[in-house]
Amino acid sequence: MLETINLKKSFKGNSAVQEVNLYLDHGESVGLLGPNGAGKSTTISMISSLIKPTSGEIKLNGVNIVDKPGEIRNILGVVPQEIALYQELSAYENLKFFGSIYKIKGKELEQRIQNALDIVGLQERQKDLVKTFSGGMKRRVNIAAALLHQPKILILDEPTVGIDPQSRNHILEMVRHLNEKDGTTVLYTSHYMEEVEQLCDRLYIMDHGEIIASGTKAELLSILSTEDTIKVELSRMDEAFVEHVKTIEGVRKVEATHLQMKVIVKKGSQLISELVHLADQYHNQIVNFHTETPSLEDVFLHLTGRTLRD
Repeated sequence: MLETINLKKSFKGNSAVQEVNLYLDHGESVGLLGPNGAGKSTTISMISSLIKPTSGEIKLNGVNIVDKPGEIRNILGVVPQEIALYQELSAYENLKFFGSIYKIKGKELEQRIQNALDIVGLQERQKDLVKTFSGGMKRRVNIAAALLHQPKILILDEPTVGIDPQSRNHILEMVRHLNEKDGTTVLYTSHYMEEVEQLCDRLYIMDHGEIIASGTKAELLSILSTEDTIKVELSRMDEAFVEHVKTIEGVRKVEATHLQMKVIVKKGSQLISELVHLADQYHNQIVNFHTETPSLEDVFLHLTGRTLRD
């Protein structure tokens, strides 16, 4: 339904996106993951026809929308990372304004507004000024604005950043309903791995402007099928000790926080005995340890060297 082919974007000679190839089939929910600066928002802006690629193609049902942006604008809803609302207007007035941009009028506009407010759970607050809303409620109005023209494809760029748990849960349930019940195709970016695990059929992992891995959750987890993830609790955290652990043969990645250390290591290694010996050298002590089943967070750390929220 929608695909990008060798998509590139440069700004003043600096490459932001390079050779990105991804696709969305009708009715799919697809996650796009990457640390800050990976190129996710630039990719979304190109797909949304907000900026033109330096090179490459974006095809919707075989039509190159770089040349014909109107083909996608009629069926695409975009929820941006930043709140895009008029603070001095009510939720209803904001939606009436955005509806008029879509050239929806009269009774149909009124019906669409009420339907969108119902979906995001804000019918009772529709007459209140947006400036009185919490961050989560503002994001829900943002989503309602993107739903007014009943898009077939919905792109959500970090829709739950900095909001309360109630609004976050409402947004996740709403996205799931739009995808599973209404058949809306979804492209979803997030800093929360658990969100894309709940919502997405397939995932793309992006770093330094490139897609470095893609597939279903099972396919991505298979990347670490030859590795173990070991969590170690220490009596104290020592940066020199952590750096030494990184040099041990078979160790692929090390993540240290407070008194805990997560180590991704080649399966079958004798890491624990080496850690005990090394901890003694650094006058440290291993309080506890256990081997974990690899998670998508571990896959992300393995591929990018960073956690998703870094």
